[in-house]
Amino acid sequence: MKIAVRYYTKTGNTKKLAEAVAKAVGVKALPINSHIDDKVDILFLGNSYYAFSIDPKVVNFIDSLDKEKVGKIVNFGSAAMLNSTLKKVKNEADKRGIPVDKREFHCKGEFKGLHKGIPNEEDLKAASEFAKEFLA
Repeated sequence: MKIAVRYYTKTGNTKKLAEAVAKAVGVKALPINSHIDDKVDILFLGNSYYAFSIDPKVVNFIDSLDKEKVGKIVNFGSAAMLNSTLKKVKNEADKRGIPVDKREFHCKGEFKGLHKGIPNEEDLKAASEFAKEFLA
């Protein structure tokens, strides 16, 4: 099974999660400006809410994906205030004809003093365990 991990972050929180996910599945976490050139069965996509939506750079990344090269997207991320970005990611992926797994990983993230120290080691371990579920 071929797996890729891509992420977008402004604060570094989602990068920490991406690195935990990537280590668990044996690949390298790369930012979304690293395109998917080879066919992958699973694309773990890390992102967050910014101004009540996913960042336009995430939308552009999803729009750049070739449905023949991505089997499915697995969403993960962190946010200080809002929770899951799954619906927003799925809406964009649906436009490209790329399925999105209904399972996702989400945790709080530190932002301007809120949720200090989050994601912490416990969150990173949980993200790792989540990613390993897809290896079975």
